[in-house]
Amino acid sequence: MAVETSRRAFLAVAGLLGLAACGSDTGRGGSAKGTIQQWYHAYGEDGVQDAVRRYAAQYPGAEVEVQWNPGDYDSKIVTALQNSGVPDVFEAQVKVDWVRQNRVVPLDDLLGDARGDFVQTLLESQTVDGRLYGIPQSIDTQVLFYRPSLLAKAGLTPPATVDELLEAAERLNADGVRGLFAGNDGGVAVLTGPLLWSAGLDFLDADGTGPGFDDPRAATVFGKLRDLHTGGGLLLGSPTDWSDPGAFVEGRVAMQWTGLWNLPKITEAHGDDVGVVAFPALDGSGTASVPVGAYSAMVNARSADVEAAKAFVKWLWVDKTDHQAEFATKFGTHLPARASLAGATEGTVKQVARFVVDSGRIASPARWPDRANTALSDAVSRIAREGAEPAGELRAAVGTARSEIARLGK
Repeated sequence: MAVETSRRAFLAVAGLLGLAACGSDTGRGGSAKGTIQQWYHAYGEDGVQDAVRRYAAQYPGAEVEVQWNPGDYDSKIVTALQNSGVPDVFEAQVKVDWVRQNRVVPLDDLLGDARGDFVQTLLESQTVDGRLYGIPQSIDTQVLFYRPSLLAKAGLTPPATVDELLEAAERLNADGVRGLFAGNDGGVAVLTGPLLWSAGLDFLDADGTGPGFDDPRAATVFGKLRDLHTGGGLLLGSPTDWSDPGAFVEGRVAMQWTGLWNLPKITEAHGDDVGVVAFPALDGSGTASVPVGAYSAMVNARSADVEAAKAFVKWLWVDKTDHQAEFATKFGTHLPARASLAGATEGTVKQVARFVVDSGRIASPARWPDRANTALSDAVSRIAREGAEPAGELRAAVGTARSEIARLGK
């Protein structure tokens, strides 16, 4: 994207390949002695860049050079890990591909007594074959924001099933306001996971050795996304995408699926006329859900000094709890990755924190391969946007996913 992305655009499940690395990749094959190169994606919230540069400047063990990466950060990381020892430290979501290719190093030895303080599902999401490859930096989630006044005017209650969500999107489509915005692709990127979970399914099966959507209910629920596209209540064109609250804040929609991090902007615009719900269940056999994700600090296995890079990660993301608390709570609304830093929550934040505890699901499992994700995303896109037959599209995606999971499981 040409503009700075939201802090948590990564919660959109992504299979990313492509662009060349930028900036700090000097072709040295690693950092100069005593210098650590650290990469972040371009957070959308004001103050984040200044904060992480301040953290780096305070590190006593080495000079830390921070690179801020606008645009397609995930693709830049993929390319950098294939070709260079730069960056030494970076934030990302752990991928089994990187582990199998020896691109990243285990970090279990950094946690020590702090291990039990981290939210365990987050640690599990950064673990492959029992080894931890990323230290979670904070918790992010997405919810369905809605305007209670507009629902009441239409005689609606907050949707508790997928069919109720579809009905609400259509009935709220009035007076120049659309019912729902879930991204400029109509929810393909950010709703694939919640739709699977709504049907009681997942990306992976229970033991992580095969696809979790080889089930007729997957075709049923993705057919619902097609119904949403053809129902007339979906906004399919906004200057900013799902991760920005602009469509909701500016009154173009009555409901928007977006990140909790946008709560301050949303409440500033609408005051008390704001409600939130988890993504609803398909039916009694499914579950409501919110996606849970975390960018994690990781270390490049090609770093010129892996131990120095690990020492910096430990200092910032294990030892410096003041920095961790500020990073999670000061810039937009996020939840700390550690229980001891959660503090008191109230109002909407407390409600969403309960969603995370009761119905949080890992947004991007470490063992979920990129090619499998691309196959599923392409299939869902054809179903939703082109009206392709769901069962046939998903059979092909299941086949690709099964092969990739087996290949990377070795």
